[in-house]
Formats: sequence, C-alpha cells, structure tokens
Amino acid sequence: MAENTAPPPTAARTPVSLDATYIDGSPTPLPKRDSIATNERTSIGALTPVKPADMALKDPQPRCLFFDVFGTCVDWRKTVTDELWAQAREALNSPSSSLASRIRFMASDMTYEEWGELAQEWRNSYLTFTREVANNPDPSKPYKTVDEHHLDSLRSILTTRGLVFPRTDDTPANLVHDGSLWDEHQIQTLSMVWHRLDPWPDTCRGILELNRLFWTCTLSNGNLTLLKDMCAHAGMEFTHVFSAEMFRSYKPSPKVYLGAAEKMGLKPEECAMVAAHLDDLKAAKANGFRTIYVERPLEERRPELREEGFVDVWVGAGEDGFVTAAERLGVQVLRARRRSGSAPGRAETS
Repeated sequence: MAENTAPPPTAARTPVSLDATYIDGSPTPLPKRDSIATNERTSIGALTPVKPADMALKDPQPRCLFFDVFGTCVDWRKTVTDELWAQAREALNSPSSSLASRIRFMASDMTYEEWGELAQEWRNSYLTFTREVANNPDPSKPYKTVDEHHLDSLRSILTTRGLVFPRTDDTPANLVHDGSLWDEHQIQTLSMVWHRLDPWPDTCRGILELNRLFWTCTLSNGNLTLLKDMCAHAGMEFTHVFSAEMFRSYKPSPKVYLGAAEKMGLKPEECAMVAAHLDDLKAAKANGFRTIYVERPLEERRPELREEGFVDVWVGAGEDGFVTAAERLGVQVLRARRRSGSAPGRAETS
C-alpha cells in the first residue's frame, strides 16, 4: 500500500454524528486495514478481515467514497409516487374536502402510473434547476435550496395540470379554500416527501460494509436538512453528511466535488464518487475523482455515456448494489450474512 494512503495509527473509527457536518481539521480516522475493525452496531467486531489484494481501486486506493443520494441510495420514484397517490386518495375521500367538480373528476381519473409521471416531471424540474445554477452561476441571485425549489416546483406543476387553482392575491394561504385538490399547508407538507425517501434493499447494509474500509459521505444537491432527515428515516449510517449547499452551488459544478475533497482534507485522487448516473460520474472524473457506477432501475438518463470508459468500477443491475461494490473494493462479505441481510450473531464471528 502506498505510503500516502496508509491509515493513521489510531483506534477504529468512531461514528460521526449527522450534526458533525461542518468539520474542521483532520477527518475522523479511518478503520485500520491491517486488523479487524470494531463493528459499532453489534460491538462484536467485523466478520472477516479485508483483502487488500482484491481491492479494485489502487495507486492510490481512495480514502473517502462520496455518494450521490437521489436514485443511487434511495428509490425516490416509488416513495414520491406512493405519497402523491395516497394524498390524492385522502383528499378525494375526506368528508371535509370541498373540491371543485372539475378537479375532483380529474384527480379521480388519474391512475397510479399518471401520478408517477407527475413525480417524474417534479424530478425533472429539479434537474433543470440545479444544472442551471451549476452551469450559469449568478452571484447577484440569492442561493435557493432544493427544499425551496421542490415547493415552488410542486405548486407550479399542480397549477399547470389544473389540480390547484392559481393564487395571485394577498389572501393568507391558510384562509384559501378554493376547491383545489390540496390547500397551501398540504402542498407544503407534500413537498417535504423528499425528506422521507426509502432506501434500496442493499443500501444500508452496503454502507455498513464500506464503513469498514472507507469514510462514506453523501455528496448530493439536496440541502443539509433534507439529507440529515433522509439518512435518519432510511437508516443510512454514513460517516459524514455533505451537501452541495455547503459550497453554494450544485453538481456538476467543480466547486462541489473539489470543495468536498478539500473539506475532507484529501486530494481528488483519494476520493471516489458513487452514483447511478453517468453524467455525475463523468463530472467527478473530470475533477480527479475515481468513479463507481451502481446501476439502478430507470435511473440512467445518459445511456450514451456507457461507451466512454471513464467508470472505474461497474456494478450491474443484476448484482447486489452497494454490497457488491464493497466486495469489489476489498471487503470480504460473509456469504451467510449477505444472504440474510441481517446483522451477524456471535457464532458467525467465531
């Protein structure tokens, strides 16, 4: 192992609180790669030693894995569509609702798949918004968070689709009962569904495995409050939580990737980006990061980039996501534990 990638001679890593986002100085020490690290969840130690010879990324091996979150770690599409569908059914069936006939008919006629199309439109508006800020920064404009965008965008989409009436006067939102599918308070609550996204089946287990060898850190366009809530909801135990908000921009701006590496006290080549989106990985690669692609259903928006060859580690759709990524990066995953997906018992570690 190259000298500049050797872990500091300290005890096994202590988990970092999600509140310890704006860290200064040296990051939390890495677990020792030449010994069995402590498993904080079970307090009985890691299952098996790591195998440096099997590490897919070397010269140098990355010290921190940065994770895209929406689509890579969590299944936003199902969670958001389920919430839209459920809230529409609740509004339609509520005895206290006084919906305009046209809106009631329209909402009643919408299928689950059509609510999924609305969810995709909402997601697309987020992509357009973040890329515009990243590619055309305007210092004269105040920074707008993803939470703020999600609320504004949802209002706009619902109004354009005729599910809520336009609101242009100065009447306080809590006093407006105009026959819309949802009132302003309900729209605000619904816009926060992005704080409650559910993880893919391999996500939480894979992160725990990767924590045995690396720092794991979110690097998402979602704002910090959103990411912290999502990690808590989904049980994703990253060692650090970073957001593009910390760098007052959005991916794919170089300020985000390079700022995250600097914040961790690392060189870009000591970092790897984990994502289900090739355009995110291409931007990370252009800024010196290593790249790990984890394929997720319906997430790839730039399939033509598959042939460009900038991905260092590729985890296909038929594999086990982050758990497979951990194996490729040198973590020995016990087969019995991998099949069950549960924490090991003491017998498994003997």
